[in-house]
Amino acid sequence: MLFDFERDFAGSLRCIPMVARQKLDIVGIKLSLRQWSRFTHEERSKLVDLPCETVREQILYHEVVAHFIATRSDEPLRPLATQGLEAWREKDQMPEAVRVQAQADGIAPPTPAQWATLDPLQRFALVKLARSKHENENFVPAMREFGLLHQHAGLLQDVGVTIGLSARGPH
Repeated sequence: MLFDFERDFAGSLRCIPMVARQKLDIVGIKLSLRQWSRFTHEERSKLVDLPCETVREQILYHEVVAHFIATRSDEPLRPLATQGLEAWREKDQMPEAVRVQAQADGIAPPTPAQWATLDPLQRFALVKLARSKHENENFVPAMREFGLLHQHAGLLQDVGVTIGLSARGPH
């Protein structure tokens, strides 16, 4: 599954799509774009499509990635410290990074109810985009795609209009 906001750069699989990034995080592998680019298109597709939910699937996914790295790359497999990276799993508590990025972009962060209704991959994407130094320009498009912007934008606009009218009084 590719999100609309990443189709331009990940649709051809020349960049690592969020669905593969999530799986790499789950299995604790830090994969460079250089390593990814050395995989064949079929291998990249396999890493997008392979399941990675059960312990058995995660072990297999790790083995497949390790094999691809060993056969296609001159760089070693690098483990990813997963501690603190799994905040996306918590549907009852939105990570502070998401709130901070929304404020930096001048938009309202998701409400607790909205955060809870996002699927795990959507939560992962928002956390990843909020923490990314070079990809947070996709944070607002992701918020829009996940249906989180239009609800706030009208509300904030309406509040501003109401306050403006009541401060001036009736004409």
